[in-house]
Amino acid sequence: MHKRLLSFALLAALLAPGTALAQGPPTAFGPRIGLSIDPDQLVLGGQMVVGDLAPDVTFNPSLEFGFGDDITVIALNIDGEYHFRVDGTAWRPYAGFGLGINFIEFDRPAPFDDISNTEVGANLIVGAGVPTRSNNRFFTEIRFGIGDIPELKIMAGWLFPL
Repeated sequence: MHKRLLSFALLAALLAPGTALAQGPPTAFGPRIGLSIDPDQLVLGGQMVVGDLAPDVTFNPSLEFGFGDDITVIALNIDGEYHFRVDGTAWRPYAGFGLGINFIEFDRPAPFDDISNTEVGANLIVGAGVPTRSNNRFFTEIRFGIGDIPELKIMAGWLFPL
């Protein structure tokens, strides 16, 4: 009896993400652009959205390059997001959490050498996305950094389904 119950639970767990994939945000990729505070930078990058791992939950790896304030930041983010359904609108608000690995280089004037550092921190994410007429998706988000990473990022981007 326990083996049948375990087999049924395993089968349901394997089939559930495939069923949810048709309901939530599709697997997609695209550019992102924004501003960060502390350091004050222009941020350019790209991200991928891996379709629902569970109903309305996505896995979102991204790579960002920050320029300005005599600092260069390369951030590799690994995020998970939950996408809310709101009746009467195409907008899908979301909230998420992620980890970020930031490679930071402080540009110092000659004759001093630049200083490099690697920091790991967490990101709290709040945003919203909306589908476009061409079946792409536009999004905006705010990322709050926890740790020695940029404190705040205001980002926007465009996602193209795969």
